[in-house]
Amino acid sequence: MGKIKITETVLRDAHQSLIATRMTMDEMLPILPAMDKVGFYSVEAWGGATFDACLRFLNEDPWERLRTLKKNLPNTKIQMLFRGQNMLGYRHYADDVLEYFVQKSVSNGVDIIRIFDALNDIRNLETAIKAAKKEGADTQVAISYTLGETFTDEYYMNYAKQIRDAGADSICIKDMAALLTPYNTEKLVKNIKSVVDLPIQLHTHYTSGLASMCLLKGIEAGADIIDTAMSPLALGTSHAPTESMVAALAGTEYDTGINLEGLTEIRDYFMKLRKKYIDSGLLDPSMLATDAKALIYQVPGGMLSNLLSQLKQAGKVDKFTEVLQEVPRVRADSGMPPLVTPTSQIVGTQAVFNVITGERYKTVTKEFKGVVRGEYGKTPAPIDPEFRKKIIGDEEPIDCRPADLLKPELDKLKAECAEWVEQEEDVLSYAQFGQVATKFFEARRNKKYNIDGAHSNSETKVHPV
Repeated sequence: MGKIKITETVLRDAHQSLIATRMTMDEMLPILPAMDKVGFYSVEAWGGATFDACLRFLNEDPWERLRTLKKNLPNTKIQMLFRGQNMLGYRHYADDVLEYFVQKSVSNGVDIIRIFDALNDIRNLETAIKAAKKEGADTQVAISYTLGETFTDEYYMNYAKQIRDAGADSICIKDMAALLTPYNTEKLVKNIKSVVDLPIQLHTHYTSGLASMCLLKGIEAGADIIDTAMSPLALGTSHAPTESMVAALAGTEYDTGINLEGLTEIRDYFMKLRKKYIDSGLLDPSMLATDAKALIYQVPGGMLSNLLSQLKQAGKVDKFTEVLQEVPRVRADSGMPPLVTPTSQIVGTQAVFNVITGERYKTVTKEFKGVVRGEYGKTPAPIDPEFRKKIIGDEEPIDCRPADLLKPELDKLKAECAEWVEQEEDVLSYAQFGQVATKFFEARRNKKYNIDGAHSNSETKVHPV
């Protein structure tokens, strides 16, 4: 057995899970040299919601962030999370845009691309895998892990084989809703390892309090790499603490080779940041508590809070339990989609409507209709043709890969945002976040004029993004 490798998530998923992705580049910068020395296999620092948060809330250019990370982490691989044909946005994009995005991500500093699809539809991953391989990136494909009678170990073994055949370099078991339990993890890793000869990475959240145990059983079963977070931003809806896992494996055949003392400076730094986040109200300490409800309702933590806020707005908080009971029924009707962005929001919102209106599917959202029609890809379980007809009426169901219906769109997008472009990558920011991106471009331009002194005495206001 080789040493277990560690992917450190503190610069992406840890703060995405705890403080809605609000850590700034200025907050990251001072600690990067120390992080670069430790010997992490990779640092997950880009993709996921970071791109959206940079443009929308932090007034930062995500591409500039990536280049800064690359410059300050010369010895550590930079990893990103990528939603297959959705890229980092919320719809499917044409292949030419996706290929350009992958090309620019790698040329600006991404070493490892972790690609997933919300429905585990391999067709939605093939273009991204080919593009990543072409650019020479380490190409990892994630299995969106979930529970339900469709999701047997055979289902996951079969999907792992599809991933291997599509050309992935490694496989990640992505347990976004903290549904894994230790012995199920052991069995799943052994079973996947029995059918594919690829490195296996384990990603789970601490929500239900089981993450460290799941990682340990997974390692004993043959997992090669684990995702962890520095302890000040671990636990709760985040991940197992890096230091604890390093200590647990020290001196064994699974030793990570990371020195615990080398992590103390990093811990001390993030401890100060954590205090700042708590003091400002950005980090709610209750987010760090264990909540085994995830195992009962099989609903990710973020989805629970979304459902609650939707019911509050409708003045129907008393219907919360009814909605939680309706979620699995809606999920079964719509082909058992795993509950991860964007399907978690789509299924949850439809369940809320079903309960509030007092009649199931009296009101159907556009997005739910899209899932049932096949706009997001093939669902893990078949959808009853009668139910499909009830939801989509006379519209034609989509049975092909949804992106096959999209015309190339890169040139059109370039023309639309031409007036704002200061770097080639700007078209990709615009492609995914439209008005949010143009607002950011405007603020960037105004700021530049102010710095250049061109309008030093004028009333040019920098728009908050």
